[in-house]
Amino acid sequence: MTVTKEIVVDRLKTVNGPDFSGNIVDLGLVSDIFIADGKVFFSITVPAARAQEMEPLRAAAERVVKAIPGVNGAVVALTAEKKGGGMEAPVPAKPAAPRPAPAPAARPAQHAPASQSQGKRGVPGIASIIAVASGKGGVGKSTTAVNIALGLAANGLKVGVLDADIYGPSMPKLLGIHGRPETVDGKILKPMQNYGLKVMSMGFLVDEETPMIWRGPMVMSALTQMLREVEWGPLDVLVVDMPPGTGDAQLTMAQQVPLAGAVIVSTPQDLALIDARKGLNMFKKVDVPLLGIVENMSYFIAPDTGTRYDIFGHGGARKEAERLGVTFLGEVPLEMGIRESSDAGTPVTVSKPEGAEAKIYRDIATKVWERLQEEKGAAEAATPTIVFE
Repeated sequence: MTVTKEIVVDRLKTVNGPDFSGNIVDLGLVSDIFIADGKVFFSITVPAARAQEMEPLRAAAERVVKAIPGVNGAVVALTAEKKGGGMEAPVPAKPAAPRPAPAPAARPAQHAPASQSQGKRGVPGIASIIAVASGKGGVGKSTTAVNIALGLAANGLKVGVLDADIYGPSMPKLLGIHGRPETVDGKILKPMQNYGLKVMSMGFLVDEETPMIWRGPMVMSALTQMLREVEWGPLDVLVVDMPPGTGDAQLTMAQQVPLAGAVIVSTPQDLALIDARKGLNMFKKVDVPLLGIVENMSYFIAPDTGTRYDIFGHGGARKEAERLGVTFLGEVPLEMGIRESSDAGTPVTVSKPEGAEAKIYRDIATKVWERLQEEKGAAEAATPTIVFE
């Protein structure tokens, strides 16, 4: 059976709108519908103030579409209805207590302050540690993290990846790595390797189907061991694929690990940006420099016609970066090849290194490295020099 927009629309008319007032189609809440390879993509616009309670509505729409014969999958996102045509006003920062300041020309004004690493113990052999984070799950953070790491490696750097998502480790699958890590003297773990990356993940230590039901202290203990009890060797950069959200594990990592900077991954729609903003604010509060924002699933180019579709909106992350004075690192399209290569354990940066998507990731990696050097230079410039005469 061929799936058409008409069939999808007809099924969506069975989904009640907010407060059971009509259906989501007749209420005009459903975006343009795109269908490719049996997969259906669309978004639902809901009032921003009630976004959190609308998840059952989104799930119902996804469920009825997936039940259509011939549908292989559905990607349904909630988009918040904006008032005034813009993002919320930024929350004013608390005024800092007066203190002696270094020379005002120490760094560009548009970037976050350099990280203060007092009390944060470094990891031997690792020059810089950067976090790739998101305010919520499902925005392609892990795929972005691994391709940034591969992009950095393609630029001649020695790179490692720490999969810090204890409950949902992705790196074994994304990098096509199987087996268990060996130990050095029965104490220190040797990282697994593929595509020139050194990798450590909880996915190497437990079976894929084993549920992780640990509480916070156990999670932090495991993260500490994977970071500090691994023979990382000399690395220019360790990329940390952070757990989604802004919970205890994320905050503790940001507070205890000497992060040289953070990259935030978001999709274009307003709800994802609201959550991304939480991640940005978390890193700001613990003085971790913001290296920039990546807009994932930014647009879709139909392979048969070349027509561009902004399924989840477009440009939201760029506008948010401009609003906050943070570097915008780039747009990654919603592309079947990226998903297929990731599922196969051959990320697009290595499976199709000359392709357009690989170039996007390499460009993002280059910008991340440049921002990292800017932050290092700013931190050095801000360090007072004592001269004895």
